Amino acid sequence: MRGSRSLWYAMAGAILSMGAPIGLLVVRELSVPQPIITELSSDRLTYVYVFLSTTIVMASVGFALGRQADQLAALSETDPLTGMPNRRALNRRLIDELHRAVRYRVPVSLFFIDIDGLKQVNDREGHATGDRMIRGVAHAIAESLRETDFGARWGGDEFAVVAPSTGADAARASAERIVAYVADQTRADRARPTTVSVGIATFDPAQIGQRSDIEIDSLVRAADAALYRAKAGGRNRVHAA
Repeated sequence: MRGSRSLWYAMAGAILSMGAPIGLLVVRELSVPQPIITELSSDRLTYVYVFLSTTIVMASVGFALGRQADQLAALSETDPLTGMPNRRALNRRLIDELHRAVRYRVPVSLFFIDIDGLKQVNDREGHATGDRMIRGVAHAIAESLRETDFGARWGGDEFAVVAPSTGADAARASAERIVAYVADQTRADRARPTTVSVGIATFDPAQIGQRSDIEIDSLVRAADAALYRAKAGGRNRVHAA
């Protein structure tokens, strides 16, 4: 109570999600006329309490649903075996980087990486061994990437990397580093190190003779064709389109 003319009160409630506090909601009432304090203050307090409780519940549910939607979105773009981004996530990132390349006139490269001999390992030692091989290669690829690169599992025994602001020469150097790093990091896991082959396609809008824009499918086909030539050339190597 403040003086004889008004009633002052406040209620506060914690907004919880999965038992963890995520916010605080405060409802405050000032200047309730003195003549109705005695008759209505209890009712008004009850009303404020109900309002506060309802709002807290709605806020908690809304936050939980929003967080669940974010988690589902993240899961939809994550490969369950390796924990890397999946093909869907890479396609979205590649589109963004192609738009950026056109806007700022900078190159962007796409790598396709294939595990050499995975089918034979699956046939000879079983898919559990093959899955361990995939996870090991995924870990090595992730560790070998630059901060600006975006790596993902494309599917099966293939991975892909988007390398922003990376021309043909820099892309080859990065791909060679990935090939060497994968072999080095997997050497202790098997009698022979696991090797990979890499195909590279580069889009450079500033290069004379190239189109000022390109479709994602064109770059994917070029990288895939380069990977095929790397495999045909003896594997454990890099080929650029």
